[in-house]
Amino acid sequence: MCGIIGYYGTREIKSILLNGLKRLEYRGYDSTGISVMESSGIFTQKKAGNVSELAKSIKSSNIQGKIGMGHTRWATHGESTDLNAHPHLDQTGKISL
Repeated sequence: MCGIIGYYGTREIKSILLNGLKRLEYRGYDSTGISVMESSGIFTQKKAGNVSELAKSIKSSNIQGKIGMGHTRWATHGESTDLNAHPHLDQTGKISL
């Protein structure tokens, strides 16, 4: 079963989203990802595997934003890959679901 966390506020967003995703791991997962609205656009990073894999991939990222979401995915279709991980961006890169 998938799990979703959202955040809107002024605290450091990366740790809030990662901590929320860690709390959702009990729901099952095969991949995780985050999207954060930054001044330059939407930063999205997603990774097959557990939350620790995502955390490693964004460790050195200086993510700045006040609005973001995190998603754990339990695949019901499609392979467990970085590409199939959620969230997904639309073709313009302006909408993240």
